[in-house]
Amino acid sequence: METSANISMSEQKAISITNIIKQFRQRLFGFVRGRVSNTEDAEDILQDVWYQLSNLTDIDDLDNVSAWLYQVARNKITDRSRKKTNLALEEYVYENDEGEFNFKEILLLDDSNNAELAFFKEIFWKEFQVALDELPPNQREVFLLNEMEDMTLQQIADQKGENLKTIISRKGYAVKHLRNKLNYLYEELNS
Repeated sequence: METSANISMSEQKAISITNIIKQFRQRLFGFVRGRVSNTEDAEDILQDVWYQLSNLTDIDDLDNVSAWLYQVARNKITDRSRKKTNLALEEYVYENDEGEFNFKEILLLDDSNNAELAFFKEIFWKEFQVALDELPPNQREVFLLNEMEDMTLQQIADQKGENLKTIISRKGYAVKHLRNKLNYLYEELNS
């Protein structure tokens, strides 16, 4: 058996890393898995933690290996969550050329596989409903017919027997009100 004097620094580091992984792998995996939506994400995060550990110049300088590992894992979970949430939600929450949010896309999102998206959608739906209820009935009706029923503004004007400019104005006021009420959610998403 080789003595520690015959083992190179890189070999000692590899042995140290191997021992740390053996000691903490199961507990750290359980910790991470309990905080992410699937096993693959947990494995990826754990791989990132081990990679960061391998990049340390001197593992022996760590005062508390366990605390360091768990802190890195927490940071990786947070980073992944932010990245996934922003990517997932940014695909749906956007302003068109007129600066309008695409409300229908948000309300119809498939959130079955994404807890963060489901949570955002739930908050958005509640806030959207409150803001919608605050609108005068004629503005609310025009907004819902146009955004949710996919009727054109001209079709709404024809159905109601009203001037197209009146319908456009009602829709504009509704969108402005909803945008003002829901803007904080959009800001949160993009921060």
